[in-house]
Amino acid sequence: MSVIRDIDKGKGEIIRVEISEFKGNKYLNLRIWYTDSEGEYKPTQKGIAIPVGLYSEVKDAILAAESSLS
Repeated sequence: MSVIRDIDKGKGEIIRVEISEFKGNKYLNLRIWYTDSEGEYKPTQKGIAIPVGLYSEVKDAILAAESSLS
């Protein structure tokens, strides 16, 4: 697992962008993590694991949506 970036979401939560591996397959994993009572980050079920083979298609869709966000 390789953390690319943690993005502060506020209220003790972050969006963690990382490369992960499951059953020999690599994924771009975007997941919300929260701070537990001891101050450590723990993953939630909220997120998505994108197979490497779909990365280009998802990236193109995000870039296409960018103009609608402005």
